[in-house]
Amino acid sequence: MLPKIKKILYATAMGASAPYVFRYALMSAKHYDAQIVAVAALEKLSPFASSLVELHISQSQSKEIHEKAQAQAKERLQERIQRLCTAECGTDPHSAERLDGIIVKEGPAAQVILSVAKEQKVDLIIMGSHRHSALQDAVLGSTTSKVLHSATIPVLVVRIPDGYHEEGY
Repeated sequence: MLPKIKKILYATAMGASAPYVFRYALMSAKHYDAQIVAVAALEKLSPFASSLVELHISQSQSKEIHEKAQAQAKERLQERIQRLCTAECGTDPHSAERLDGIIVKEGPAAQVILSVAKEQKVDLIIMGSHRHSALQDAVLGSTTSKVLHSATIPVLVVRIPDGYHEEGY
């Protein structure tokens, strides 16, 4: 029996390659008659960075500033994802209906992607990957590598061409 793909998670950092990867998510959603859930992760400040901030302002002020910045970042990411969806789906009203939701969560990107995939019961994860050297991957790790090795569902990794950049998103 062939697997059914009804919900696709499109993982994005909303960089210059976001439209390139989103087109693969949209094409897959059309092909499988599936819904798309877009997800972006916002990294927390490291404990060291937080302690530096708190040297100059109170903990309550720091918390307030942090919460406000997080809310603004989430709003900007949601606007960018929505603008991307509108631009890519504008001529096909059925494509625009494929976007089931936009989720922006705080935490390490791989953890956010995997937890949202589980929560949303997605059947496929689509994400982009840039070329990294073996040393970069070994020392720094990569979100794509972490998701690939931890996911319990298929992951489509879209190789982003070197130097690819698209304005407006």
